[in-house]
Amino acid sequence: MAEAVANVVRRINATVEEGNDTLDLSNCKLISFPDGVFKLLRSVSDNIRVITLADNMMKTISSKLFSTFPLLRELDLRGNVITKLPEIVGGMEHLTYINLANNSFSIFPDKLTEIATLERINLEGNGITEIPVEKLNDMPALKWLNVKSNPLDSNTQSALQSPHNYETEC
Repeated sequence: MAEAVANVVRRINATVEEGNDTLDLSNCKLISFPDGVFKLLRSVSDNIRVITLADNMMKTISSKLFSTFPLLRELDLRGNVITKLPEIVGGMEHLTYINLANNSFSIFPDKLTEIATLERINLEGNGITEIPVEKLNDMPALKWLNVKSNPLDSNTQSALQSPHNYETEC
């Protein structure tokens, strides 16, 4: 455990010292986003544009993540065990890409459809049966949706087969 904590601290310090716009905490054995990280990154939180929390063991994402990094453009949460996103995600005004592949979603995270800037959504390898196709069609920036390896019901599958303004992988 101490090694995992040291790894996280090392990566955060490198982000702060180098003035990076990317925070990569993938493969850190995290079960949640550490509260201490918010304090350590306070001085550079407005500079962070990309956060990768892939391949951890996270079950939930704190709403504090979204309020601390308001200018976030890309969020990679693939390979965790997340089942839902906090309501605040709908207010992310700069988010263009979210990767939620290989998590534990059984319901499409509806708040994503409220993000006007969102261009790419990856939900491959979850347990989602229905997709709000009508709401996705109303998303002005959406270009790509990946819902492969989900147990989509037949109505959703046929709705996704008809032409859209975005590319669909299912």
